[in-house]
Amino acid sequence: MIRAVLAIAFVLIFSLPGLARDAFDVPVTAELLPGWVQADGSRVAAVRLTLEPGWKTYWRAPGDAGIPPRFDWSGSRNLHSVAISWPTPSIFDQNGMRSIGYANELVIPLTLAPKTPDQPVRLRLVLDIGICADICVPHRVSFDELLGDGSAKPTPAIAASLAQRPYSAREAGVTAATCRVEPTEDGLRIEARVTAPSAGGNEVMIIEPGAGEIWVSEAQTHRAGQEVIATSEMVHINGGPIALDRSAIRLTVLGQNHAIDIRGCTPG
Repeated sequence: MIRAVLAIAFVLIFSLPGLARDAFDVPVTAELLPGWVQADGSRVAAVRLTLEPGWKTYWRAPGDAGIPPRFDWSGSRNLHSVAISWPTPSIFDQNGMRSIGYANELVIPLTLAPKTPDQPVRLRLVLDIGICADICVPHRVSFDELLGDGSAKPTPAIAASLAQRPYSAREAGVTAATCRVEPTEDGLRIEARVTAPSAGGNEVMIIEPGAGEIWVSEAQTHRAGQEVIATSEMVHINGGPIALDRSAIRLTVLGQNHAIDIRGCTPG
C-alpha cells in the first residue's frame, strides 16, 4: 500500500550523457563515473548519487519502508553482463519502520563485461530509485554513455566504495549458515542462523529469498553465543506457493563494526 501511494508521486529526472539532473529542484543528482578497464577486458564504472542534507536513498533490499532500486540495461550495446557491488548500507528508523540505505552520497560500482572485449560498450541505463526525507518520492535517472578505451588506473571514488563492501563469509570467519523453513497459513517462516564472531553492537540480519515475487518481513534478530539468529515470514505476492532454493538465499548481517554477506544456507 505504501509503495502504491508513493508511485503516484513519480518524478522523472531528465539526463545528459554521463550526468543526470531533474528539470525541477530535486534533492538528488546522478553522475556516471566511467572508471577503468581491467586486465580481462571488463570495465569497472559506477553510478554516483549525491543527495541534499536530510535525504536518503535505498539499498537493494530497502526494508518495508523503502523503495527498491531497479536497473534497466536493455538499451545497451556490446554488454554481456553487469555485476553490481553495493557498499555497506546504514539502518534508518522511518515512522516506526526500518529502512536500509544511504545518506549524503552513494557510489554504486558496476563491473561491465562486454560481449567483445576490445570494442566500446554503449551503456544505456535507466535507474529507478526512491529518495526520502519527510516524504518519499520515486525518481528516475537515465544515462547514455559510450565507454571506450580507458585507463587501467582505478578511480578513487569507485575504489573507496568497493572497499566499503561487506565482508564475505570467509573474511568474517563464518563457520556455518543454516536456514530452517516451516509452512505457515500464508506462506513460510524461515529461521536463519549464522555462526560467526560478532560484527559489533546490535546486529541486524536481512534475509533475501533469491527469487522474485516473494515478500519477506523485517527479520527479528538476536545473538546467542556465537550465533546470529533471525526469523522472518515469507509470502508470495500473488498468493501462490513458494519454491525456495536455499543456495540462492542471501543473508546480510549488519553490525556496528562491519557487515557480512553470506551466499546460500544449508538446512537447519
